[in-house]
Amino acid sequence: MDDKDQHVIEAMGKSRILIKNGKVIEVSQPEIKYCPLFEKYRGIKELNEQTITENIEFRIADFGMCTSERVLRMKDFLSFGVSEILSTLLDEDVIDSVVAVCEGCGTVILTDPELVQGVGGRVSGLVSTTPIKQLINSLGRENILEPEHCEIDQIKGVQKAVNMGYKNIAVTIVSAADAQKLRELEKELKNINIFIFVVHTTGLSKEEAEILFDNADIITGCASKSIRRTGEDRKTFSVGASIPIYGVTEAGKKFIHLRVEKIDGLKDKKNAKKPEPLV
Repeated sequence: MDDKDQHVIEAMGKSRILIKNGKVIEVSQPEIKYCPLFEKYRGIKELNEQTITENIEFRIADFGMCTSERVLRMKDFLSFGVSEILSTLLDEDVIDSVVAVCEGCGTVILTDPELVQGVGGRVSGLVSTTPIKQLINSLGRENILEPEHCEIDQIKGVQKAVNMGYKNIAVTIVSAADAQKLRELEKELKNINIFIFVVHTTGLSKEEAEILFDNADIITGCASKSIRRTGEDRKTFSVGASIPIYGVTEAGKKFIHLRVEKIDGLKDKKNAKKPEPLV
């Protein structure tokens, strides 16, 4: 047993989950009770400590989440999600790198669409993590911000990507403060484009939502009341009925359209369910 092996994620209704040595140790009460994605893909009708524990245990067994057995590559999972859009942008050479977060590694720079999908599409809301040597070696120490302690810092991650020579950089973030800092950084840099993708927005305040819509390119609605209201108030372009994804800037709209073209259009969903409650 490794006392230093521990990973904290927020997932499934923003429950805080602690995983140590491949075991689920703690699961907090979620902030929402129902998510249409989990009902559709896993048949979960209510999010609670038991169903969350079971799902996390399934992920650990299925693809090795938070362990050295982690499967890092994956083909498309959702027809439409942030990792799917990012993978498409890499495929089409619209961007040259993605600054993401991976358990066992922290902030990472990725250029392979299947790695972006496998890393980002399977785990969202990573709060903290500790080194997993096998994953660090698989992704390459040179592509990891800080392999000794697996720091999660998306601003430093973008700076590292710039130092590595990338010029069209997409970055996933969860905070309004990071969005502001990244736009300030972009102004300081020459001939560098930073594309900001905001994920894990459940529970954000109205003020935070406003800052994100002022700075980000793409924002996921998750179960966020503030994001959805701000998106509606600003008449922001969006796709998706249950979990809307907002194309805030012209670049963001273009990115969404590229993904829609790749999957031959989106299907209309009548009576689409929403997460409950929105927070």
